[in-house]
Amino acid sequence: MESVPPAPAPASARKSLLERAYLDAVEQIDDGDGTRTRLLDAAFEQFCRSGIQRSSMEEVARRAGLSRITLYRKFATKDALVDQVILREFSRYFARFLDDIAHADDAAERVVLGFVSSLRAIRGNPLIGGLIATEPTLLAGSTVGGDGRILATVRQFVAGQLRREQRAGSISDDLDTDLAAEMMVRVTASFLTIPSRIIDLDDESQLGALAWQFLVPMLEPSPPRR
Repeated sequence: MESVPPAPAPASARKSLLERAYLDAVEQIDDGDGTRTRLLDAAFEQFCRSGIQRSSMEEVARRAGLSRITLYRKFATKDALVDQVILREFSRYFARFLDDIAHADDAAERVVLGFVSSLRAIRGNPLIGGLIATEPTLLAGSTVGGDGRILATVRQFVAGQLRREQRAGSISDDLDTDLAAEMMVRVTASFLTIPSRIIDLDDESQLGALAWQFLVPMLEPSPPRR
């Protein structure tokens, strides 16, 4: 008989978990816990194969070749396991984003490559892309998805990149980086959650042209309001 799960973590603890996905990518942190990695790998495979809601902790432990007790020592509840798997995938997304823009010539090209990279990475991820397509309410209700925390964290990540561009002198210091990042992330999120009948999301050249036309101009500060 399974033990009663502990009370949910406070909001501050949940937020720190979400921010860790970003920090892991930027600082390339590896906790070195081989057992934990093995369990996360097994959970990822199980969730991709059967879906999160239909997967049990017993199936994850079996796929990892470890005992259920070991699994519960690392992840006290299934929700905790789900959150950590999703967070790891977002950490990988952040890392891929940074790698894809590393060799761009200027800020505009980095925006374009980042937009294309984001759509490719998330749509191509069998877990995150699958959740967005088939179980959006589950993703929204998870620790990482509630109250717009996923969007807020990605926005924080993009805003940080824009501030780096400001420090390097490649974009104007007058740009509101948080607002620009918010709009860029919301445009990307809309393509991920609402299918387009005009834009072919598998055509990276078309996505790049779209970014040049609509996202790159966001790097210019807004004119003062009358």
